[in-house]
Amino acid sequence: MKGQRISLFPLAGALLFPGGHLPLHIFEPRYRALVSDALARDQLIGMVQPSDDQPVPSLYSVGCLGRIVECNALEDGRFNIVLLGLARFHIMRELDVTTPFRQVEAEVEAEAPDDDVLAPAARAALEQEARRFADHLGYIVDWSAVSRLDDGALINGIAQVAPFDVASKQSILEARTFEERVERVIQLMQFFSRTDRDGSPTLQ
Repeated sequence: MKGQRISLFPLAGALLFPGGHLPLHIFEPRYRALVSDALARDQLIGMVQPSDDQPVPSLYSVGCLGRIVECNALEDGRFNIVLLGLARFHIMRELDVTTPFRQVEAEVEAEAPDDDVLAPAARAALEQEARRFADHLGYIVDWSAVSRLDDGALINGIAQVAPFDVASKQSILEARTFEERVERVIQLMQFFSRTDRDGSPTLQ
């Protein structure tokens, strides 16, 4: 089976979900080249997390394909862009390329339509856990604005901004359904709320 050729932006801690938005500031020369190439072709970039901290890191096998929907090209060659998540992809093999950015052949999922809607009780439980988590971290949050977000935007936003480790964020991305994604985010918030910011357990 032949897959789709995807240009990659490996970035630890950065999550893009189908239907979600991810703002990025592009300043490294290789990724400025990546954005320029994408703008000239199909506006597509694959977001994927590195699985180690080597100079050329290994990559997790699952990422998310994004389309550039906003782009501000700065005079010094940097870019501010926003990606819209289209679909998850599974890396089949890395390609031997001459570009400064990495490229892979990947199988792109045909995303099933997802209602991304929680029952009222589940939504209330999610917001309550998010408040507890934000208080634990000392975050200041506009909860009136949060209450106006739809369920998908809320859970994706938490997953993107929460200081979970790379493996935890990857587990959220790899969740097969929206309900499973919500469950994993809640479990991670509960776990991290029971630890100090240095990762050691709190005394309760």
